Amino acid sequence: MQTALADFLKDTPQGREAQDILRSCVHCGFCLPACPTYQLLGDELDSPRGRIYLMKQLLEGEPVTERTQLHLDRCLTCRACESACPSGVQYGRLLDIGRALTEERVRRTPGAVLTRYLLRTIVPHTRRARALLGLARVVRPFLPSALKARLPGARQASAGSWPVARHTRRVVLLEGCVQPAVAGGINPAAARLLDSVGISAVRAGGCGCCGMLQHHLTDHAAARQAMRHNVDALWPHVEAGAEAVVFTASACASMVSDYGRLLQDDPQYAARAARIGAIAKDISQVLAAESAALAAVLDSAPGVRVAFQAPCSLQHALQVRGVVESLLSRAGFTLTAVADGQRCCGSAGTYSILQPELSGQLLRSKVSALEAGEPHVIATANVGCLMHLRSGTSLPVCHWVELLAPRLAGG
Repeated sequence: MQTALADFLKDTPQGREAQDILRSCVHCGFCLPACPTYQLLGDELDSPRGRIYLMKQLLEGEPVTERTQLHLDRCLTCRACESACPSGVQYGRLLDIGRALTEERVRRTPGAVLTRYLLRTIVPHTRRARALLGLARVVRPFLPSALKARLPGARQASAGSWPVARHTRRVVLLEGCVQPAVAGGINPAAARLLDSVGISAVRAGGCGCCGMLQHHLTDHAAARQAMRHNVDALWPHVEAGAEAVVFTASACASMVSDYGRLLQDDPQYAARAARIGAIAKDISQVLAAESAALAAVLDSAPGVRVAFQAPCSLQHALQVRGVVESLLSRAGFTLTAVADGQRCCGSAGTYSILQPELSGQLLRSKVSALEAGEPHVIATANVGCLMHLRSGTSLPVCHWVELLAPRLAGG
């Protein structure tokens, strides 16, 4: 796709990257059937190809309107289009550029500005999120049913025991920002699984939000500041020989794995960010390399039927497919078939809050596909998906490590 960049973008790193991405697109349309919003709405402007045309116009200096912003906002950033694209178009990177430029030129309503401000200032901070959840539990009887369904119980948010670091092999486990407040048992379960195969999971003290939420809300300055903060907190662990920086939220893993690119123009942080990004891994990638040792320490198969929902961040951003399913199968669980497994559940970070109607449609479709195999439990690999799925089904929904950890020999 040929384009003539506007003067304000010519000879800028942002402009050069956008132009390279646009030139790789050949208009083939393979992305259309992979795009959840195009499948729902049938509007080409709500497909990757249509949004690329809108961003091309923006980059060429044509007027930007609320219509452009609407179609860019509707994108889930699921990146299923990237998995489907035969030309390797880096759509997600182009969308970051397009959204940022649109945000500078199109004024949002006061209500929308306030909502985005609250999301940026509350969700990435564990203490604030926990305080808000505590207040919400107090007033739960008065909340709308849609909010009640999303509110975790105190038991769901409680943490389990964390093993003492006792092995030579060590990894750093980032606990996340919202996850400790809403699903506190996930990280301890992961730490116990790692401990069982001879790897100690060390808490990354001082780390905060990975920066993804701010990044997707186009507050790139705050996102970069969050990244720098985490690089500073993680670097002593890397210098001390940590094998990997590990996550139980695949969305966080995908974000941190991109630190090297996102901070490449920062001379003070570029090298360290690239190193941390290179060793950032989802917990499934670490345990897959130890699958034989893990199988040896698990109790006998429980005969439980599991429907696994593969988060978009796991299968499209990290390109990790079939790994969790293999680990669960080797552990004796029966995996049920899930139609359109590559399709987004509608959580997508803050999407379920900012685009509730579309998110709700995607949730109903995903839950229907997951329940079709009559599983006993639904498992996933990302806390956002977990909370979203819980709001749409009566089946128990958990992180997949929470299925394996209770089966460790000796409790």
